[in-house]
Parts: sequence; C-alpha cells; structure tokens
Amino acid sequence: MRRRVSLGGGRRETDRGDRGEPFHRSGASDDSAGGFPERAGAHARYLPRGVDVVNPHVDRPVEPIDPETCRSSLQILRALGRCSFQGRNLSRALEVLENMHADEECGVVLCLAGAMVPAGMGEVVCRLMERGVVQAVVSTGANLSHDLVNAAAGGPGHFLGDPEADDDELYSLRINRIYDTNLPEDNYHAAEVLLEEIWRDVAGGSDRLEMPPSEVFRLTGKGLRERGRRSILSVAEERKIPVFCGATSDSEFCLNFAKFRHRGWLHLVMDEIEDLFRFGAWIRSHERRGTLIVGGGVPRNWAQQIFPLLDMIEDVTYSGYDYGVRICTDTMVYGGMSGCTLSESKSWGKYASHARYAEVSVDATIGLPFLTAALFDSLDAE
Repeated sequence: MRRRVSLGGGRRETDRGDRGEPFHRSGASDDSAGGFPERAGAHARYLPRGVDVVNPHVDRPVEPIDPETCRSSLQILRALGRCSFQGRNLSRALEVLENMHADEECGVVLCLAGAMVPAGMGEVVCRLMERGVVQAVVSTGANLSHDLVNAAAGGPGHFLGDPEADDDELYSLRINRIYDTNLPEDNYHAAEVLLEEIWRDVAGGSDRLEMPPSEVFRLTGKGLRERGRRSILSVAEERKIPVFCGATSDSEFCLNFAKFRHRGWLHLVMDEIEDLFRFGAWIRSHERRGTLIVGGGVPRNWAQQIFPLLDMIEDVTYSGYDYGVRICTDTMVYGGMSGCTLSESKSWGKYASHARYAEVSVDATIGLPFLTAALFDSLDAE
C-alpha cells in the first residue's frame, strides 16, 4: 500500500508495505496542524503537549552581543558571558580573576611562558603588579631577558617584522626573528652591557657569589630601578614581588653570566633548590592561592609542583590552589604540561577539589591584554 505523507510542507510517496500507518517519528500521531506529534513516544524529540517542564539544559538563552551597547572591554566581556565558545570562557576568566582579587586572603602568582615580552605584553605584566592583582611571578628566563633588552633600550627594543622575511638575510644582518617580531643582536649586546654594569656594582670586587635566581632578579631589578629603567624586574623589586624562574640557564639572561664567568670577573652560582623553599614560604604566607597562567611549560609546572613538594616534606596537608585562570592554545590530547587541564592537575594535588577556575583557548596576545583591561575597568567601577 502506498500513502502520501507530508514532510515539512512538501509531498512525497513512501512505500510503507502492508502497515498502512502514517509516517511518524517515534510512532507519535499527527498534529492537527500537520505532521508534528501530539504525544511523545519513548524516545521522542518532543515533550507532551501542555506539559510545562523546567529543563536546566535550555533555561539560559544565548543573547547575541550588540556592539552598539558595548563601549568598554568590561562591557564586551560581560556580554560575551551570555554568548558561546571562547568568548564565554574569557568572560568566565574575568569572573574568576575578580573573585581572586576580591579575596583579601588570596595570593596570586602569574605564570608567564611564551615570547610575551617581545610581543609587547611587558607593560601588561607591570600594570598587573602595580594594581595589586599579582603578588608573585614565575617566568621563563627568556621573558626576563627580553625585559632587560627593553630596559637597556629605554623603551621598545623589539621591532615589527615579517614572518615571510628571508631568514638568511636576517642572519647576515644580525637580526633575530621571533615570528613577526625582530630583535637586533646589538640590542642583546646593550642588555649585556647594562647587566654587567649592575653586577659589577653588586659584586663590589668579589669574584664569586652564590644566591638563588630570585635574588639575582631582585638585585637586577634594584639596579634597573636605581638607573630609572622601567621593566618587569624593576617594578617587581619596587613592589617587593618575588620573581622566580625554574630554568634560568635556558635564557640569554643566564648566558650573560656564563660570559662573565668565562671572562674571569664573576663566578655566580645560582641555587635553584633554595627558590623552592622560598616559594614554599610564599605559599604558606597566604591563606588561599591562585594562578594566572599564560601559556604553560616550566613556569606553570614550577608554580604548581610546590603543593606536592610541601605535602612530602611537611606534616601539614595542603589542598592546592583555590583559583586558577589559564590562557593557552595547547590541547590536552598530546600529554604535555601546557595543554593539560586544571582539572587534570587536581589529580596531582596541585589544585583543590573546590577550586574555581576558567580556561581559555586563545592567543595570549589577544586574551591577556583584553582580560586585564576589563579587570581594570571592573576595579575602577567599584
């Protein structure tokens, strides 16, 4: 038997064999308006007519962002909180940052990986310290090296470049390329000269010194501040914010000290183990703690591993970080530290089970300044 069946307004013939019934999804009968079910079956996509059900999966509508009503970073991020994808995640990150900052018992550590300083993010870091948003910094040595380059230049020491440039030509010109950013080797040399000037004053004639990297950064920042050179290190020293680095030798910063040793005027021994205890003391000095993670790698893991360490060497049980914001483009499926979720870090005891956190998959040169500007708008509105 053949019947004509209405499907969305069109008509087609469907062979139903000997059954003779109309074509319905899940066996429901036709609606009088034409073709939609009046009563749901066991696996229907429709609720029974007349039944008012509160469904938590569909109780928050997406509200399209209206650029005509958004006139600040804060307004944009608030509006994105009612949209989807990474816009909503960035809005959530703002909420967590606001909660971290409002918690007077919370110490916040900034974990800074990637080429953030040559990309122009150094002043963002300075402002985060000056506004009291972060109370400790864990960085790559590279970011601190580029910070020194800017300080030696008395301003920007990096230049807009071309990712399609001839790298052989750049090498012949002694210009180092960082994707679309250029750094002349002469600016590295100027940073070395400035660092040597500072450390000849620090050494005071001694040819051998031993201290943790955080003290090296503090003394360097002090020397920069005394010379009127604004930088991450000088602002941190002025604000008494400790700066840590878990891989100091992996940077131009430490290569300079290797050259100083080679030339025979300063043998500086950096005690990285001591900094673990110093950071542990910083952790213990706060009732609660939070992270603002830019990228991942060594800075992130170095800051997070402190809780497993404290659990192993002390009688007190620490629950891990209470807050976290992570800005990163890496994915978790390859097993790297940069891509692993903050939830995964809970299994290591690095974050508390009650931790509030947000994770944003976005280029940090977009997400970090946008998030910071919105946070400052929020703080100024209080």
